[in-house]
Amino acid sequence: MMSVTIIRAQIVNQNPNELQNIDVEEHLGDTIPLGLQFTDDHGQNVLLENYFNQGKPVILVLAYYECPMLCTLVLNGVTQSVYKLNMQLGKDFQIVTVSIDPKETAELAAAKKQSHLKMLNQPEDSDGWAFLTGSESNIHKLAESVGFKYYYVPDRDEYAHPAVVMLLSDKGKISRYLYGIDYKTNDLKLGLLEAAEGKVGSTLDRIILYCYHYDPDAKGYVVFASNVMKLGGAAMLLALSGFLGLLWLKDSRKSDKHT
Repeated sequence: MMSVTIIRAQIVNQNPNELQNIDVEEHLGDTIPLGLQFTDDHGQNVLLENYFNQGKPVILVLAYYECPMLCTLVLNGVTQSVYKLNMQLGKDFQIVTVSIDPKETAELAAAKKQSHLKMLNQPEDSDGWAFLTGSESNIHKLAESVGFKYYYVPDRDEYAHPAVVMLLSDKGKISRYLYGIDYKTNDLKLGLLEAAEGKVGSTLDRIILYCYHYDPDAKGYVVFASNVMKLGGAAMLLALSGFLGLLWLKDSRKSDKHT
């Protein structure tokens, strides 16, 4: 279990011992239960698998729509980072937000969806970002599968929870966790490329990903020096091969003139 920096504005005056119930236990490499049923913003029953198996990575956000502070900061952080991405929502990647409050309705989900699509200048009928609600049982199963630990505070009628988003492959395999409320665009992009296993992005994107790796201590992607050196060596070898090829071609043409 790793320690997570948690914004505590929502849990002031709570028993400090309860803070240990707010955490993230990373389950990297595990696959979430795609057969779980939820309700979309139109009030229709859907399975999680509806948003997977489409050849693109998925950003998973566990939050709730009437959250007084932290969820708004998390969702706004995702929105701001996605806005700066040179990747297309719905085409290159999918976002799925699931409410952790089983009392919330499709109407609340729809309102939150429209708010964030508007920030992204996306059409109102965009399916690139799903906002779901569901039963307490299925919410808990999903949260447990990604190691998202939260709890309900009855006297405040609020949920205390960590600030984190998960990046998953199109098969539902957990690839990366990004923490906090400010997600660096470069980290999000590299995380999506990593989760996609080379299925999205340009050749240059994949080369850039080769030069970076995720550093848990830094909680972000940093330059992978050995790979940069390998790439530099390969580039020099390629340049040298091209130079020698030009010399060979030049000498070959001279020989042809003298015959």
